[in-house]
Amino acid sequence: MRECGILLPVASLPSRYGIGAFSREAFQFVDQLKEAGQQYWQILPLGPTGYGDSPYQAFSAFAGNPYFIDLEQLIKEELLTEEECGAADFGTDSRYIDYGKLYAGRFLLLRKAYERWKQAEFGSGEADAVHRRAGELLGEETREYCFYMAVKNDFGGKSWSLWDKDIRLGKKEALRAYRERLTDEIGFYEFQQMKFEEQWGKLKRYANARGIRIIGDIPIYVAFDGADSWLHPDLFQFDGENLPAAVAGCPPDAFSATGQLWGNPLYRWERHRETGYRWWMRRMEYSFGLYDVVRVDHFRGFESYYSIPYGDPTAENGHWEKGPGMELFVRMQEHFGKKRLPIIAEDLGFLTPAVHKLLRESRFPGMKVLEFAFDETEDSEYLPHKYKENCVVYTGTHDNDTTAGWFASLGRHDRRFVRDYLGRRERGSKDIHWDLIRLALSSTAKLAVIPMQDYLGLGSEARINVPSTLGQNWRWRLLPGEVTEELLEKCRRMAQVYGRA
Repeated sequence: MRECGILLPVASLPSRYGIGAFSREAFQFVDQLKEAGQQYWQILPLGPTGYGDSPYQAFSAFAGNPYFIDLEQLIKEELLTEEECGAADFGTDSRYIDYGKLYAGRFLLLRKAYERWKQAEFGSGEADAVHRRAGELLGEETREYCFYMAVKNDFGGKSWSLWDKDIRLGKKEALRAYRERLTDEIGFYEFQQMKFEEQWGKLKRYANARGIRIIGDIPIYVAFDGADSWLHPDLFQFDGENLPAAVAGCPPDAFSATGQLWGNPLYRWERHRETGYRWWMRRMEYSFGLYDVVRVDHFRGFESYYSIPYGDPTAENGHWEKGPGMELFVRMQEHFGKKRLPIIAEDLGFLTPAVHKLLRESRFPGMKVLEFAFDETEDSEYLPHKYKENCVVYTGTHDNDTTAGWFASLGRHDRRFVRDYLGRRERGSKDIHWDLIRLALSSTAKLAVIPMQDYLGLGSEARINVPSTLGQNWRWRLLPGEVTEELLEKCRRMAQVYGRA
């Protein structure tokens, strides 16, 4: 089947309280997707974000972002009041998220809701009943995250590498003592995760019932400042003090003379192999529970990954190491009992023949991005006439500029090449976004996903992320009423014309 979808992060939805959430606006967006003839809603990772606000640096691979919990639903459950939520300062700009104010105000409200929930559910302020309920509803790794956050808060928000040695190294006596002393704080985070899963489950079931499937996104790596690396150090390339021997990144290229230093801990793949890749099976179980399709970021890292000595200021001195390759995905296929796993491989960037071979053997669809297609060689593999059917085409992704902003930034040659490829006579950029959307939808790719900003024709001010920068990313939001009936009808008609509705 030829299908299509729209890319819009949950955080970018409109809502009353500072950030997109699992609120009525999310349900309305599902209805709009249906009306627009779409079959997919692609979102970014749903994990709890920390410093830098990136969803690709979450505190756990097995937990949800408490910012997405719908406060209006908590009001309906009488866990919060309209007055309390209205008094919180989440900023006055409906277009951009203010993460500083969000952090300062959101958890205060959630803590009030937690205290009232304990009394309403159990008639007591004690946390033991909370833990029993969490044990019934949450996975083991999600509860590990709740413990991690409680200890992290006890150390003033510091990363676990800066904690006292006994708890940093996970000594049994220390773990027991902290669990006992922080029992209510752990319960607070368990409450958040139970509400997150309850509300997301309701939204996802609604979307599925309307014929909309969710494409979720998982990073290949986990954050160093997180529960996964703290509680499972044997799975990572750590030394005797549980500090990284090497970290992840990308080598120098035409876009960055010193490469990209991500800083994520690298996997100890031989240990994963010894366990039958148990942690990865658990991670994918959790991900397939959240999403209908999983886009795996940095897919090439499974074939070979770039290893940078820990402490280096840049990525220049790194080297390549072999990853698990097809062995990991064969194990996944055996575990889940599916010949074809619902995975999209993020295979962008420079790929070796070995990576192409892994992609062919896995049979996962790769990605094609139109913004990468128009370069001075005029022979890019991202040009639509070169596509095979088993791929997913995008005008751009969350890491790209919007289509309008991208075109405005092109040099004379590349602009002319775009116009020639599209068959445009006009030299201007008016409606160029619609021409490129049309190019994506008309391609042979079995799935076409278009960012919401491109359907709206917005410029660089609507960009989601500029890689390797901090401070202004992950902030853009849709405004109420911005998606009109006229726009939805135009989306639907174009999907129909190209056999994707």
